[in-house]
Amino acid sequence: MSRMLDVSDDVRAEIGDVEADRLLAGENAPGSYDCTSCRTPGDSAQEATSTVLFVGEETAVLAFAHATCIPSQVVPVSEEQLQGAVKSITASQDGAGGGPDALPEQAVLGVTSGLVLIEGELRPALVVEPTAAIARPGSQDGDEFLPLLIEQGFHPVADLKTVPEVLPGWSVLLAAGQLHAVLQPGTGGGGPVAWWQAHRPLQVTDGWRAAANKSQKILVLAAPVGSIGQQPREDLLRSALDKAAAGGRLVAATMPLAGT
Repeated sequence: MSRMLDVSDDVRAEIGDVEADRLLAGENAPGSYDCTSCRTPGDSAQEATSTVLFVGEETAVLAFAHATCIPSQVVPVSEEQLQGAVKSITASQDGAGGGPDALPEQAVLGVTSGLVLIEGELRPALVVEPTAAIARPGSQDGDEFLPLLIEQGFHPVADLKTVPEVLPGWSVLLAAGQLHAVLQPGTGGGGPVAWWQAHRPLQVTDGWRAAANKSQKILVLAAPVGSIGQQPREDLLRSALDKAAAGGRLVAATMPLAGT
């Protein structure tokens, strides 16, 4: 049975015409799949489906996504991140990222992109703010969002005058100019897993993407619920960040960019 698949020219060039034609004919394409982007079920026999090829230095993994979520494309990632990144964005019921002190479901984390001026240069940043207080599992101690992040390596920020330190093992996954996930190290030495996962890929501005591709590093700033809010302009976002930092309600880390 033929499938409603889209195989982009870039993907076809990587996998070859024979394999691409077999996919389109339904020989190697799954009927049902978990979308690599939104992680909800899809059916390539019933709805438009994109082929997404994750390519490392030596290996490649072919995945599938709703065409409404992400177009067919080749996504370059490091060999080290390949298996973990693909696992994290295709897992639907694995409970990925869970240790005894893991953060609650990723849906409670709101993420906003913006450019932040530090040391005379506009830096690409993600601002993370939960939609509600986050407590440790089984605890009644109130909002533990910042202590949990500090335990994972984030640093308290008193002001935004210097670039935060790099957080080992963490990265920000970008594909075709859209934000997909923030990845953290897996437990027990395993590959990276998603700490935050976009339900739908988030569009970023051309300026943000250009700055990210130039520096290959993303600032990730986090504050408790009610600290930042949705700011319509980047100057207002900076003002809210400065206020949160001055009040001891901001932590930060620098993460490498994965993808483009």
